[in-house]
Amino acid sequence: MTQKPSGRLLSLDVLRGITIAGMIMVNNSGSGEYTYAPLKHVAWDGLTPTDLVFPFFMFIMGISTYISLRKFNFEFNTPTLLKILKRTIVIFLIGLGLSWLGLSFRTYHMLEPDNLGFWERFFRAITDFGHLRTLGVMQRLALTYGAASIVAITVKHKYIPYIIGTTLIVYFLLLLFGNGFEKSEDSIVSIVDRAILGVNHMYKDSGLAIDPEGLLSTIPAIAHVLIGFCCGALIMNTKDNDKRISQLFIVGTILTFAGFLLSYGCPINKKIWTPTFVLATCGLASLLLALLIWIIDIKGHRKWSVFFESFGVNPLFIYVMAGVLGTLAYQAVFPYNGEYISAKGYIYSVLLQPYLGDYFGALIYALIFVGICWIVGNILYKKNIYIKI
Repeated sequence: MTQKPSGRLLSLDVLRGITIAGMIMVNNSGSGEYTYAPLKHVAWDGLTPTDLVFPFFMFIMGISTYISLRKFNFEFNTPTLLKILKRTIVIFLIGLGLSWLGLSFRTYHMLEPDNLGFWERFFRAITDFGHLRTLGVMQRLALTYGAASIVAITVKHKYIPYIIGTTLIVYFLLLLFGNGFEKSEDSIVSIVDRAILGVNHMYKDSGLAIDPEGLLSTIPAIAHVLIGFCCGALIMNTKDNDKRISQLFIVGTILTFAGFLLSYGCPINKKIWTPTFVLATCGLASLLLALLIWIIDIKGHRKWSVFFESFGVNPLFIYVMAGVLGTLAYQAVFPYNGEYISAKGYIYSVLLQPYLGDYFGALIYALIFVGICWIVGNILYKKNIYIKI
């Protein structure tokens, strides 16, 4: 294994593409009730494969942040700061827009049509900001990117590991003494989020105001991105792929073992983004990236990864597009057999489920949805169109 790295590691795009495809697949199952266990989020403590895709993407975002800011020599100046703030705000607003779109459809369907005309229902639906969820996946990406980027241009990089460690320890203490490990609205996670965001602007988990992308749990998520940032420094400052993968394997092994060993006192939990969740998922992401570098960039086995490249080069655009299409497929209805049905309901309930069964039909629907998104992504990829958000 002596091959020297090229200017760009294809494995980064592939891993990014795998996570985006996974997120789209998980978010667009044909049926939430009939979903195979590996494609479901864990109820509270623990991990499933589904719980890995989002933190893996955030880890890669940390690496990409290092590569991006490296072009500006990590200098703190007005142009760089404005670039960071602009991207943070744009990503946050896009996430808010996705929340608004879903809420508008739900509100429209809830309003009584017999008492209101179409335009009055429409206007009330699009102005129902009193129940708009403030945070979400895109909003967390925005906040963690912005915070990690500002740290990267204002703090000497040798101190970043200490910032990561301090952040995770402080958050653990908050959880420990604030009933944070309990799935309860009496936990510090729910109390802080409700106080700042308001209960009407939060996600409800089994009826409880515990937002999996809440404000307090965004703090350890910043440390999560900073770990990816440090791994980005390791990758970019190492000239040989052999050394890259050996260092990533070492880092990944240490973080993974630390996460699982410490989970006896600090459970691995995605919904409150516990420190052990950060360590374990960053460790596993580092190990997978090292494996992909070895398979793709060193051994040259690339044919299998072509599918994921189309997702990996335009990740946020494809994710947002999938969010819009998913909302339309689920919420927009049309008349069928004397009733109203959504496109998702028609494809799953009429075309797939009767012939493939509940679970397999739901899986095929998700794969079809991923395939549609891939077609768009592949067209952009072949035309060398890169949409940056």
